[in-house]
Amino acid sequence: MKTNSEIIQIASQVINNEINALAGLLKVLGNEFAEAVKLILACEGKVIVSGVGKSATIAQKMVATFNSTGTTAVFLHAADAIHGDLGVIRDEDIIILLSKSGETPEIRVLIPLLKARKNKLISIVGNTQSYLALQSDVALDSTVPREACPNNLAPTASTTAQLVIGDALAVCLLECRGFTAEDFAKVHPGGALGKQLYLRVDDIFLKNQVPFVGPEDDLTKIIVEISAKRLGATAVLDHDILLGIITDGDLRRMLINNPRLDQIKASDIMTKNPKHVEPGALVVDALETMRRFNITQLPVVEAGKYKGVIHLHDIIKEGII
Repeated sequence: MKTNSEIIQIASQVINNEINALAGLLKVLGNEFAEAVKLILACEGKVIVSGVGKSATIAQKMVATFNSTGTTAVFLHAADAIHGDLGVIRDEDIIILLSKSGETPEIRVLIPLLKARKNKLISIVGNTQSYLALQSDVALDSTVPREACPNNLAPTASTTAQLVIGDALAVCLLECRGFTAEDFAKVHPGGALGKQLYLRVDDIFLKNQVPFVGPEDDLTKIIVEISAKRLGATAVLDHDILLGIITDGDLRRMLINNPRLDQIKASDIMTKNPKHVEPGALVVDALETMRRFNITQLPVVEAGKYKGVIHLHDIIKEGII
């Protein structure tokens, strides 16, 4: 059994090997990469990403990244392609093939079929003199000095290099297309990430009751309103115009500092001109305001008129925090 220090030493060597492999990519990054990006941008169909073995696994990840950043992509296993799935490819599609050797039997069978269809072919290949590289319209060099595996056999550094080239393609395409956070939200509607990008205040605050009192209302009315509406606060209004807010914290401080409770009015204890939010604001922005000012409620105001309250608990329920 290896000692802890020996295990850590092995892991450190693996990481260093992969860092060195990635550093090598910078030395060969050139016009071919830019040409690949331009070919994909000009593609009127979809991007088909294919490979065999571990390269196929990286191809699947590339497809996921492309689709989430505005480039329509489909994974096609090279072995499946030559056994019936070639029908997924259309004339306007572009093909990206991943291979370390560039000489895999499935790849050698597939390439002539693609060339016959006249689809543009981009390769990410670890041997620039291989059959795949020489048959490609654009060949991207993913050569690594050695695998991180001590036997220089298990695909490790080579698949990391493929992965990073795929990420670089996706991000370049994203920036060239001007893909925005709003575009990202459209393809990521689920989970906390999606909600941060699309969920707005009026999607959740309308479920709450609308607490309010007038500036002349007494302490009893204030307490009843806060308790009944169960939001820990009430707005103070002049008709529909927000004058201030009273929280349960304001009530506690008032009870300590004011012995003449029978003379207290809402206008005496409210926080004037409170922080507020518009209905169309992103919930994540409302949350940031709450955090910055250490508050748990925000009045919702539209065109100068009070509409209700959004509470920190509403945001927590949505899973954004």
